[in-house]
Amino acid sequence: MPKSEKSTRQSVSLPTGIAKHVRAIAKTRKTSANRVLVDLIEAGLQSKEGEKERFFALANRLSESRDPGERQRIKKELARMTFGE
Repeated sequence: MPKSEKSTRQSVSLPTGIAKHVRAIAKTRKTSANRVLVDLIEAGLQSKEGEKERFFALANRLSESRDPGERQRIKKELARMTFGE
């Protein structure tokens, strides 16, 4: 049986609308609101890590590219990732 990771108790205040949404998801999934929060946080952290990896991959492509059109497209994408639409 694999050893489970030790949990740390953390208190978080959620805005009412988000708390209602979390409870609705928990009810639909037939699980606890805590489990939903952990799943959402894990997904968010993975998403952030994926964005970071994509950013660095684009930065590498930018530094290696000699095509002015491609360089401009990559610059625009990096700006969008950094500053939004």
